[in-house]
Amino acid sequence: MTPTRRDMLAGATASLLLPRAAHATPKTLTAKPGTAQLVPGAFDPTPIWGYDGGVPGPELRVRQGDRLTRRFTNALPHASTIHWHGIRIDNAMDGVAGLTQPSVKPGDDFLYDFEVPDAGTYWYHPHDRTYEQAARGLYGALIVEEAEPPWVDRDLVLILDDWRLARDATIEDTFGAMHDMSHAGRIGNLITVNGRSEHAELVKRGERLRLRLINAANARIFTLETRGLAGWTVALDGMPLETPAPLERLTLAPAQRVDLIVDVTAEDEALLVSLEQGGDFALASFPVDGEARKTRLPDTAPLPPNPVPAITGLDDALVARLTMQGGAMGGMREAWLGDEKLPIGGLVSKGYAWAFNGLAGMSDEPLMAVRRGETLRIKMVTDTAWPHAMHLHGHHFRAVGEGGALGPLRDTLLVARSETAEIAFVADNPGEWLLHCHMLEHAAAGMMTRITVT
Repeated sequence: MTPTRRDMLAGATASLLLPRAAHATPKTLTAKPGTAQLVPGAFDPTPIWGYDGGVPGPELRVRQGDRLTRRFTNALPHASTIHWHGIRIDNAMDGVAGLTQPSVKPGDDFLYDFEVPDAGTYWYHPHDRTYEQAARGLYGALIVEEAEPPWVDRDLVLILDDWRLARDATIEDTFGAMHDMSHAGRIGNLITVNGRSEHAELVKRGERLRLRLINAANARIFTLETRGLAGWTVALDGMPLETPAPLERLTLAPAQRVDLIVDVTAEDEALLVSLEQGGDFALASFPVDGEARKTRLPDTAPLPPNPVPAITGLDDALVARLTMQGGAMGGMREAWLGDEKLPIGGLVSKGYAWAFNGLAGMSDEPLMAVRRGETLRIKMVTDTAWPHAMHLHGHHFRAVGEGGALGPLRDTLLVARSETAEIAFVADNPGEWLLHCHMLEHAAAGMMTRITVT
């Protein structure tokens, strides 16, 4: 009998679970219930799910080129995995339940062991029922340090998230509500930075900071400004910019990251501000206490580039079209779900509201099946009334602009409603790689496909 892909996946996973006598006992990372004081004052701590019981989970720091080894233990009531977001990783370590590994059942464990080829700001989160597990607090930062990091006084990670809380500060158990699935996604009513709604870092005037911002929210798009800080954007989604860009207003879609190098110029307090429809407010404050230096330091130099293959032969690249369809106020009337074509009402009854190219959910065939080393172009057409944060696993890509101009390297691209965008990349990493919307409810409700690289 010819083995199926599922048989091969199970066999590969079993080999990963075998004891490794030649290795030291790996550190563990446990997903388990915990509590967090999300709301200050008289409110009780909020029950959450967190890695090692906290939110965010432990900050993992390694050097570029090192191996990261963690034995993931699942102490949750649900199956789970860990996806190492943005790392150009071995496919078997990517953590996508049902695609690169079976989900880890409650009480079981799984050994993640991989090299980190690229320096930068990354993060980790589950990839099984992600729309609930991440919204309960399952995420943490993965920082890969350069061999020669830029000189700064301090290196700070700020993980942005929003929470949908009830009046008693517990998390509202409305996961999978079709209104969220078919509209903007699950938008919370409390914003936190590093698990706190009031986040402050004491600084000195003239101090130089590296700020690593991570958007861990299910669906919220942050528009950000800094006040009393002057400097540069030096990296996007972990990948250095060729030339640091003067600091301006920032847009951070779900799953995106940005690295800033800034000098404290405020006299009393610097701020990281979120610009919302109801007015702007401070996400994080930086009270000034003392002076680090009287004059500003020289401009920062670019970060060293990561070894991502250059895009060549763009005109000869393999091309695919990805049409995003569905959602509330969309024009989709029907779509395929597996081998059944259903009207929109039938799709909704099964928990689906979106489709790629007329297919809801993961299809039997990949969007593209290509050979390693080929250059790909994917034209994404948003035939919906909502924006989408499109994330590609295992690779970084560049947006293709007018005349073939290439944008900076990213792993997640915000595509506005009714917009057309195009990405290009070299498929140099073998395996089955997910391509999906990182508005987590959109992915769960149909916006998911994959690319096969052999």
